[in-house]
Amino acid sequence: MTYPLDTVLSHPDNQPPLAFTQAQLEWLPWLAPLPAEDFNARHQAGLVDAARIKSPYFRLLARDPDTLAARTKTDKDIFYNPEAGLPRAERELAAAATSRHNGCIYCASVHARFASHFSHRSDDLQRLLDTGTGADLGDERWNAIVDASVALSDTPSAFGEAHVQRLRAAGLDDAAISDAIHGAAFFNWANRLMLSLGEPTTAAAS
Repeated sequence: MTYPLDTVLSHPDNQPPLAFTQAQLEWLPWLAPLPAEDFNARHQAGLVDAARIKSPYFRLLARDPDTLAARTKTDKDIFYNPEAGLPRAERELAAAATSRHNGCIYCASVHARFASHFSHRSDDLQRLLDTGTGADLGDERWNAIVDASVALSDTPSAFGEAHVQRLRAAGLDDAAISDAIHGAAFFNWANRLMLSLGEPTTAAAS
């Protein structure tokens, strides 16, 4: 069914998950996504990744395709660029910690799952989700990345020289510190966008 953009979609039967999890979740929009059959070449270009047309989140953002394209290219460069900087697992850790701190259950599930996959430290990621960003993740490097991500998420000006020094002492060079900052900063914004546009749901209930 096609809805006009100003239609507010409600999901009275949905029971959003209340606990942070590494399980795969789905997402239900409160505003109407652009129907796939209405996509033109500009909308397709805005997706960057054609497979994302299956996602109601990206179909909703595709109503502003130029902004979506810029957002997606930034996202992909932060997390997929293999040149120097942090390993992928720790880029995902920064995003997971930010999402856990901001209360975005959907984003935290995605990035904790990626961090677990690339690090093989599923128990540490689950501890972060279960007990929060103050959890001891077993080594100073991960704890420093989480602490810096939370400081940046709370109030950007709260992040400062002490966090940089701690990251350096934990073994991060300038490129790695930049990756940690970009991962946290991007998801500090992305969490708020997702939290304001819809709600998570379990995959079985979607």
